[in-house]
Amino acid sequence: MSDDSRKVPRRIAQAVLNSLKGGVVPRIGLPYIAVGRKSEIEALLHDVDIISEGGASFRFIVGRYGSGKSFLIQTIRNYVMDRGYIVADADLSPERRLQGTRGQGLATYRELVSNLSTKTKPEGGALTLVLDRWISSMQSQAMQETGLMPGDPGLSQAVDRKIYEVISAISELVHGFEFAHLVSTYYHAYLDGDDGKKAKVVRWFRGEYQLKKEAKEDLGVSMVITDDDWYDYLKIFAVFFRMAGYAGLMVFIDELVNLYKIPNAITRQYNYEKLLTMYNDTLQGKARYLGIIMGATPQAIEDRRRGIYSYEALRSRLAEGRFSRPGARDMLAPVIRLDPLTPEEMLVLCEKLMHMHAGLYGYEGRLGTEDLAAFVKLEYSRVGADTNITPREVIRDFIELLDLLYQNPAMSMEELLASDGFTYAKPEDASAQPDEAYAEFTI
Repeated sequence: MSDDSRKVPRRIAQAVLNSLKGGVVPRIGLPYIAVGRKSEIEALLHDVDIISEGGASFRFIVGRYGSGKSFLIQTIRNYVMDRGYIVADADLSPERRLQGTRGQGLATYRELVSNLSTKTKPEGGALTLVLDRWISSMQSQAMQETGLMPGDPGLSQAVDRKIYEVISAISELVHGFEFAHLVSTYYHAYLDGDDGKKAKVVRWFRGEYQLKKEAKEDLGVSMVITDDDWYDYLKIFAVFFRMAGYAGLMVFIDELVNLYKIPNAITRQYNYEKLLTMYNDTLQGKARYLGIIMGATPQAIEDRRRGIYSYEALRSRLAEGRFSRPGARDMLAPVIRLDPLTPEEMLVLCEKLMHMHAGLYGYEGRLGTEDLAAFVKLEYSRVGADTNITPREVIRDFIELLDLLYQNPAMSMEELLASDGFTYAKPEDASAQPDEAYAEFTI
């Protein structure tokens, strides 16, 4: 372990340890604890390079609860923001789907747009920032090309021409004419200092207009974003962001299991049909500068009765080939299946967490490599661990152990593990059927 790896800022260390102990993925500090998943990350970053050249990609990351799906998604999210991408992320839920009779698809779109993030604004809400920076960029380019200075009437005309180039390119896309009109409206409101008009345009982009009449009166467009066409606007945003100077748009949608949990078969099929449309678009070149990554459990994908494989058109495209197996997965396939972390990788992760914990609370780490190996061996020797244990449970156990050792310096690891003060996290049952538990969900 190098000295650099131990120098974790206390603010980040606290956020990481608190998040992991609570069973959630931290938004910051992931490079300090990244272990394994090298081949998965390399495969996804290869997609990122293709997207920046005008392509598109669609991947499913599949793993059991606690296996590291969300961690991998968050890691890629941070990587691509550093590479100049705009990212948008959302978790599906009973209220957020891909399609719905009561606006559940539009709710997912609103969540994605609300969470638009850039490297300089990583916590979401970046849409207004992106629009304003785009206009400033157009003005700077016009000044460089013409040599004119601010206040010169000729500069305004030059900026208008550059804005028109962007608008013309967007207008060719489905629903692009309305989008281009609103971009132009925002630009002129920016010039006039009309913050009210700018806010209305942003509101429209966020999918918050429900009545066409209201949109027509406020903005001069007779359309609003709906449950049926929200994905088309993500494709437009991807092209616009590229023209605004970013590498492209990466969309992360987790908890796909919530589609599997929809009790009504017809509603599920409509959602899978929407999923097929998005998947086909990216593979057939109908989307540009757009990457989509979705997280799902194996059951949500493979169940032939309710899962994605119940929709034959998706099953035939996504089913794993005959030669792929644990330890030799095809990372170029649309579905990336996460194999469990090995005990050796878990040992490295525990070592990183131990040093982070010691740095946060200002003590010298007491556990040596043999102690860590004994802990990992004990975790993996528990009943059912070979099939049920996940990194989440091991990490939560280990952080609790570190907390107890810090608070009880006279006790050894062996004593704590044998005492009533330490309880193992219960392995999650991957085979649990959620059908009845979600019978009350809305259709």
